[in-house]
Amino acid sequence: MAVRTPDPDPEPDDDGLAGYAAATPAPGSNPGWLSEFELEEARRRLPMLYVEAIPVRTDGSGVVTEIGILLRSTPMGEMTRTIVSGRVRFGETIRDALFRHVENDLGPMAFPLLPPQPLPFTVAEYFPIPGVSAYHDDRQHAVSLAYVVPVTGTCEPRQDALEVTWFTPEEAGSDAVAAEMEGGRGTLIRQALANLGLLR
Repeated sequence: MAVRTPDPDPEPDDDGLAGYAAATPAPGSNPGWLSEFELEEARRRLPMLYVEAIPVRTDGSGVVTEIGILLRSTPMGEMTRTIVSGRVRFGETIRDALFRHVENDLGPMAFPLLPPQPLPFTVAEYFPIPGVSAYHDDRQHAVSLAYVVPVTGTCEPRQDALEVTWFTPEEAGSDAVAAEMEGGRGTLIRQALANLGLLR
């Protein structure tokens, strides 16, 4: 089964790169977005930088009570589970990339709580060759900064996600859920749970 990190369509009105005016191409286009040809060329030569977010809900004392995992359909019609994920654009801060991808995948009413300077709980390396690490992406070598992101609003999946399922920490760390996760992300969920002190 081909496993990939998602590539949402470019957002023409998301220019956020005003400081790079000298490199700005035609009006309305995003200088941080590569054409399909340029992206394939870059993937053959460079590791790609991603952010991944595991959305969580907490109780009044800040203890994580639920883990949000996306359900999506692959181009082959298979159902898999994944987390919020996407590339960091040229000139974009990690915080802005996290916010953009959480909004893209969970909708504008998710209301993520991002600290001013987010710190990842781990760094995951995805390789196109299976077995090099716990993570696999058949298109590329990708380095991913992984975060736990509390959300306080209503999550309505967008892009290619069909739904967001809320699991208890015990369910999210189970072998059954890990078997449904794409690209080795079950390991990432367990690392997040361990970081939160919730892995049993």
